[in-house]
Amino acid sequence: MNVPRPAPDGPSVNVPRPVPDGPPSQQARRAGLASFVGTTIEWYDFYIYGTASALVFGKLFFPDVSPAAGVLASFATFWVGFLARPLGGIVFGHFGDRMGRKGTLVTTLLMMGIATFLVGVLPTHAQIGFAAPLLLALLRAVQGVAVGGEWGGAVLMASESAPKGRGSLFAMLVQQGSPAGAILATLVFLAAGGLDDAAFTSWGWRVPFLLSGLLVVVGLLIRLKVEESDDFERVKRGGEVVKLPVAEVLRTAWRTVLLGIGASVMGISSAYFTNTFLLSWTTNELHMDRQTMLYVLLGVSAVQFLWQPAAALLSERVGETRFMVCSLLANVVVAVPMFLLVNTAQPLLVLCGTALAVVSGSGYYAVLAGFLARAFPSRVRYTGISLSYQLCSTLIGGTTPLVAQALLTAGGGSVWPVTGFYVALLLTTAACVAGLAGLTRGHAPEQRPAPAAV
Repeated sequence: MNVPRPAPDGPSVNVPRPVPDGPPSQQARRAGLASFVGTTIEWYDFYIYGTASALVFGKLFFPDVSPAAGVLASFATFWVGFLARPLGGIVFGHFGDRMGRKGTLVTTLLMMGIATFLVGVLPTHAQIGFAAPLLLALLRAVQGVAVGGEWGGAVLMASESAPKGRGSLFAMLVQQGSPAGAILATLVFLAAGGLDDAAFTSWGWRVPFLLSGLLVVVGLLIRLKVEESDDFERVKRGGEVVKLPVAEVLRTAWRTVLLGIGASVMGISSAYFTNTFLLSWTTNELHMDRQTMLYVLLGVSAVQFLWQPAAALLSERVGETRFMVCSLLANVVVAVPMFLLVNTAQPLLVLCGTALAVVSGSGYYAVLAGFLARAFPSRVRYTGISLSYQLCSTLIGGTTPLVAQALLTAGGGSVWPVTGFYVALLLTTAACVAGLAGLTRGHAPEQRPAPAAV
């Protein structure tokens, strides 16, 4: 379909932001709540897999190799989920741009919940041999497809139903799903981790996965009550629905996709530095107590959850691009102190070091969803932001714990190679955020009516 591309409602640094319309409508509140709850469940499922990868999967599914190699193999299956995420973004982006956001979000939530529950009943290598890690990788791939379609749709359901001028603030509710999911995952693993090692290894690790079934039911009850987003209804009424959204995006907005990939780097990789790599490093190489480290991660997630709403409001005052770049550069400044503090293996110092990085980095993460959403026109927005974010997940996010662990091992336990990798990711992200803002500079936002009060 050869339709001229409208000016994208991108993350401009020069165009004044619309003045907020006032209190959100009932639809906006429902969409924000559904996006937050659904994404929390999705990230809970994703994080419990990452936590189990660091703590137990190497022993249960790769017992014939050394402990270090088992952790690497476990992280490799962790990456499989990221390899599948672009497929989910393309498939669900296609249907989300053609048929609507709501139906795709119900489907992704069901897929994630079923796959996660099945991991909880999966036999181990001792029971069925080599089939066990293969099935683990397959279920991880299903998780990846589901979360690949979830994030973009949740962002759009929240931001496109928001009052004019508040799209980024409502999109932040989706980003709140990450620390909320991490808090839930950590609490459940803390409860299971209170068992002795034999009980935890034999059945305790399965409990967090089995609980996902109950959470999915709650998420579905909330999500089914939400109406379709206002922007998609406008596109449908105007006859602007695209036959093949991915082709349209690659033809008209490939530069935006490339810069969107780079702008997402730290938003995706930071969580897996803290919740996966640091957990493995501190409990395996630094010999910290498993429960103690889970408490540290719980505290860090709570800090992130409390800080992100304030960061989103602050970005509205100082400008999103400026705020994001400054947050990333602040993270560069605290990178060396963070790794040195973690390397002490003293719980309080580990908490302080990790919290430093999370406070500086999560401000950028809070704003990222709305920033990316405005870079693409409504008719291909689901596909555009999903491609950007999920391709980044494959290239950077899933490889983060794998590369960090490999650098730590190759460096004989030295923290400096890992620190250099972390800083390189931060600088790449900051450059691409500035580049994406520059690419869309001067484009006026798409005009759409504010949602009517209900």
